[in-house]
Amino acid sequence: MANKPPTSIEDVDLDVLEGTLSFYIRSINIAVSRDLDERLDGLDIAKGTGKISTLLLVDSHPGIRPSILAQLTLKDRSAMGRIVDQMVAHGLIRRETSAGDSRVQELYITPRGAEQAVKVRALVTKQSQDFFAGIPQEEQTLLLDMLRRAYRRIAGLT
Repeated sequence: MANKPPTSIEDVDLDVLEGTLSFYIRSINIAVSRDLDERLDGLDIAKGTGKISTLLLVDSHPGIRPSILAQLTLKDRSAMGRIVDQMVAHGLIRRETSAGDSRVQELYITPRGAEQAVKVRALVTKQSQDFFAGIPQEEQTLLLDMLRRAYRRIAGLT
């Protein structure tokens, strides 16, 4: 007699995925992104990936180059160019040609972008606290440290 197909998620084992870190990272990323998008509803940086990082990094590093943002956010240059274009169109950041090298663009926050950066920092901090509230703080600290080290290695940071 054949097994009956599952009728609820409790009836499904995750197969090899149960022990696969990448499965959990992708799944948590989807859930965190959905939750964050709900909290950011109405702001120009909601929906999509890379806009929050871009906004915050441009705000905290005036004159940062798009190529550096691309490296830090693990995006290719064309994807970063699209994000920058969107954010310029929404009046959140502005481009300037570098005084030292006319081939280089520098990015600066606008007053509107700076206002949104303040809101986003508060929302992101609160969202992270709320989303992971069921995990003890010492475990959150350990997980963050492990993910930070993996990210720094992948991004080419020392």
